Amino acid sequence: MVKCKITYRGSLHCELEHKNSGAQVSTDAPTDNHGKGESFSPTDLMCSATAACMTTIMGIYAAEHGIDLRGLWMDVTKEMSANPRRIARITVELHVPLPADSPHCNALKECAKGSPAMRSLHPDIEVPLIWHWEG
Repeated sequence: MVKCKITYRGSLHCELEHKNSGAQVSTDAPTDNHGKGESFSPTDLMCSATAACMTTIMGIYAAEHGIDLRGLWMDVTKEMSANPRRIARITVELHVPLPADSPHCNALKECAKGSPAMRSLHPDIEVPLIWHWEG
């Protein structure tokens, strides 16, 4: 079990602490929702965490199959809807240091789509995955 502590610091800023490790992250409301955009917004973290979860699951697969995925990177674009205000779309562009004909491409795609964070998103959130094989 993991516990986190969230402390409101005022001016729409929060401090998040991962109790198990002591790691901390700060958030601010986005500029289009009364904030100054001085840090990740909570929804930015959600989208980034989804991509990081994909990366982690792909990394587990890679370790189990002797594949070096160092250098893999992703661009994440969050789009909000206005009414109700929520995340409408998370576009993820994955840049994978493997050739497009690698026998592991399909398995890595399944890892990304089946990651715990992806399985936890509301089904109304669109999540297009755009793959760039760069090996």
